[in-house]
Amino acid sequence: MAKKLIYSVALIIVISLHTASAQDLHFSQYFNSPLLVNPANTGFIPDGDYRLGINYRNQWASITNNPYKTMRAFGDAQLFGDRFENGWVGVGGALLRDVAGSGNLTSTRAFGSVAYHQALGLASLLSAGFNVGWVNKRVDFAKLTFDNQWNGKFFDLAAPSGEAFSINQINYFSLQAGLNYAYYPNENTYLNAGISVSNINRPRESFFATDVMDARIARRYTLFLNGSFRASDAWIVNPNVYVSKMSTATEYVAGVNAQRDLSGDGNTQLIVGTYYRVSDAIIPMVGFQQNGYRLTFSYDATASSLSKYNASRGAYEVSIVKQGLVDKSKGLKCPAVRF
Repeated sequence: MAKKLIYSVALIIVISLHTASAQDLHFSQYFNSPLLVNPANTGFIPDGDYRLGINYRNQWASITNNPYKTMRAFGDAQLFGDRFENGWVGVGGALLRDVAGSGNLTSTRAFGSVAYHQALGLASLLSAGFNVGWVNKRVDFAKLTFDNQWNGKFFDLAAPSGEAFSINQINYFSLQAGLNYAYYPNENTYLNAGISVSNINRPRESFFATDVMDARIARRYTLFLNGSFRASDAWIVNPNVYVSKMSTATEYVAGVNAQRDLSGDGNTQLIVGTYYRVSDAIIPMVGFQQNGYRLTFSYDATASSLSKYNASRGAYEVSIVKQGLVDKSKGLKCPAVRF
């Protein structure tokens, strides 16, 4: 029994450390979560003037009976394109929900974002944006056990935990801001780089009383670099790099996906790609796009030391994104490499 307890505690520690290294809420398909990555992406829509999307991620199902489930819905649109010379405003919002672990640690987030996009000459575009978000986190402590409840044979749930928890849910507001720059020298080449900072106001996040622990959330810095290159009449290749740093945790993701035109006009596309999260996972992906709808599936195959516990089975992720034009008589404003 003691050996089993030690093994379970060790496994929980490994999972906790691995989760901490991933930082905050995130998706492997970060390019399909544009508003979460950078508020300057709001209204930065390559194939339309509005965009709607949903994302779902399921993680640790091979290790625990209570896998981590992250869900997100978002939408944004371009406005006032006829009121600004070579510019427009983007507005949008998102709702996220994450449920994790035996204590049902639940995080709910809702935020609204605004961005402004301005063309600089004929070959570049600068964007700036910010968002304001409300966050609620809660946990069911009755479903958790603590060291003080171990009586030598089993965990006695009737015994006091000995922990100084003062509340089981918290609420706070968080601020994020970001910049984007796009460069498109010709119709076959496109480069885009962005940087953002979240938790600018350093909100407090703790279930303990202030005199016990006054935990302030660290700022999170996110950097990305995207490219699109027309390889032929039927293929567009898109390399991507993503870096995120929060306190001592850093996440690096790099890879490439390619779009294959199946219809001759870009209306129907096959998407394939592979990404690598450094010291964590190899992430193959496949997708299909038709009539402005894009469905993408990816799988995180664990490549870290955690693979000995989950047999390299990590997480799967699904996203559906719809882009379209409200007024089809108007041209597309956002630069991109297109079929």
